[in-house]
Amino acid sequence: MAVMLILPAMTLRAEDKVDEAMVKATRYLMSTQDPGSGGIHNKMRHETAMTSLAILAMAACGNQPSDPTPEGESMRKALAFVLRPDAQEKDGYFGQADGSRMYGHGITTLMLSEMLGMGGDAAQDEVIRNKCRLAIDLILRSQKVSKNDSNRGGWRYSPDSGDSDMSVTVWQTMALRAAKNAGLDVPKAAIDDAVGYIRRLYQPDTENRGNVKMGGFGYQTKGREISTTAEGLLAMQVCGQYDTEEVKGASDRLLKDGIRPGERWFFYTTYYYSQGMYQRGGKHADAARRLVADLLLPLQSREGWWEGINGEERQGGKVYATAMAVLSLSVKDHFLPIYQR
Repeated sequence: MAVMLILPAMTLRAEDKVDEAMVKATRYLMSTQDPGSGGIHNKMRHETAMTSLAILAMAACGNQPSDPTPEGESMRKALAFVLRPDAQEKDGYFGQADGSRMYGHGITTLMLSEMLGMGGDAAQDEVIRNKCRLAIDLILRSQKVSKNDSNRGGWRYSPDSGDSDMSVTVWQTMALRAAKNAGLDVPKAAIDDAVGYIRRLYQPDTENRGNVKMGGFGYQTKGREISTTAEGLLAMQVCGQYDTEEVKGASDRLLKDGIRPGERWFFYTTYYYSQGMYQRGGKHADAARRLVADLLLPLQSREGWWEGINGEERQGGKVYATAMAVLSLSVKDHFLPIYQR
């Protein structure tokens, strides 16, 4: 009986630490908000995309733009920054003005899709819907650019790219799925084609690991990199592919190998790993939840921010790393519809 009493208390303390970390992170994000424009970024680059990530992170903690709280006011102002006229091209593209290319376009479109019906007021809701619809239409047009069979169904750096890669494709796929979930018209064929591209990047392991068929996903060709394996795992499940060979193989490999702070794209990988393994459920979700907390909590500063560990992620600034860390830790709350199982 003593063990039964102790274990829940230990779990509660761990949960409290995660909640405290997310509160501190939210305060940090709010502290970086430009009082004039409403943008949340480190004045480095990709201001619209970074602000969109910050909005997603704050929403993942249970905040909404309509809340009569400092957090709600901050989100309303941040949304106004993303919705400003010069942030989006007439053709719907968000990746031009801030230089974030299709990466930023997918992130911003995902955020707007998640914020549909959640604006600060009716007027902001209408602008969100209109701009989100334009952004979705651009993603759909970009997918139809003529490509060879190996690249068909995916996306890359620019709307007119003739090739594709996993990272850009997953952001667009998540945006399409979120928009479809929210009631926007997204053809089933577009989702199916995206899944087809992602599936073609899957590579089964050649080594024998206890007769378990493991595998992973590559970047532009078949592969088993940790980051792209986590990306592919989440995207496949978000699109309804829960029990496929690819999902089982990727999740089992991630369960065995885990992730480490030395990963080249640590915060990026942790985000996809956390969300993808949560979708898988069971022992995969339990192991990932513990590991992500064990890895991220010691890395948070007293002020609430996280920072990229290597040079490439450092370029994104503290807002980027902090938002990705929050999205990784907040999996336990599943406030955002796209991340719900």
